[in-house]
Amino acid sequence: MSKGLSERRKRILLLAVRDYIEHGQPVASEILVQRYQLEFSPATVRNELAALTEMGLLRQPHTSAGRVPTEEGYRFFVTHLMENAELPEELQEKITQRFQQAKADVDEWMQLAAAILAHQSRAVSLVTAPHAEQVRFKHVELISTQGRQVLMVLVIEGGEISQQVLTLSEPVSQERLSQVTQRLNRALQGLPIEAISTQMAREDALEQDILTLIVQDMRRIAEQPSGQIYFDGLTNVLNEPEFIKSEELRHALRLLEERTLFGNLLARTVQHSRVGGLQVIIGGEAGWEELRQCSMVLARYGVPGVLTGALGVLGPMRMSYARTIPTVRFMASLLSNLVYEISNI
Repeated sequence: MSKGLSERRKRILLLAVRDYIEHGQPVASEILVQRYQLEFSPATVRNELAALTEMGLLRQPHTSAGRVPTEEGYRFFVTHLMENAELPEELQEKITQRFQQAKADVDEWMQLAAAILAHQSRAVSLVTAPHAEQVRFKHVELISTQGRQVLMVLVIEGGEISQQVLTLSEPVSQERLSQVTQRLNRALQGLPIEAISTQMAREDALEQDILTLIVQDMRRIAEQPSGQIYFDGLTNVLNEPEFIKSEELRHALRLLEERTLFGNLLARTVQHSRVGGLQVIIGGEAGWEELRQCSMVLARYGVPGVLTGALGVLGPMRMSYARTIPTVRFMASLLSNLVYEISNI
């Protein structure tokens, strides 16, 4: 389709999309001529807008109204018309300093990343914690609580933590539990699930029971496509005209309340993309009925084969792609560097 548009039509489409993104009102020919001091007459621009409408790049909500971009129009804008800009160096340095000042804590990094993405994009940010692509044992703690109950804290390489309360067949002292954890931590350090499974035939019944539970927990973690998900910026979009008027869009935001579901959907969307690769999903392109009036800019970050996560922005199709895309790209690169530092490669 790029070859089918004259340079004049590309320019008018570019301005129409930019204007609608900024003002949220259907764009008329007179507005484009006046606002951008075009050398064309309103009649010429009107004809070009009509032609772009026939091509499916614009639509006319009402007979007497101006035009607004369609999904295809936004896609053409993002793919062919928008400059591949980067965040200003000063802003990059400022964001990097904020992470350097934060303590080396994954949870704090995720919250900070979500806050920065939401602020820069003025939309809803989505960040999943880094998730081990191959689950490997790092550490286990067994803490006696009461009677036969024991709290098992399992730590996976990369920092992912799982806690569960176990009920043993008989009460066991904390001293005995500590002895078991010391032996297991020495024997299992850095091992994947398959290697741990081969060690389950042990004479010590307590160790064998704990090993069984460790393997079960590691398998459960491995089956999860994403780590914990962090959101920010919900208030950024609630007052946008599209969300005020459309119950469908407000329903899309309620989907965010299903954190596990949304995190898994997000992870599956980017799991086959390369780390640092960017995806711009406009309207119904993702196949999610609930999000057909929204757009998402998503990226995968981390260390391939070790620890990866996803981040992005969700907003109306009228989001500022020119501001959001470079922000998501930079944040994915920054988080990838941080994950590399903690992955002990």
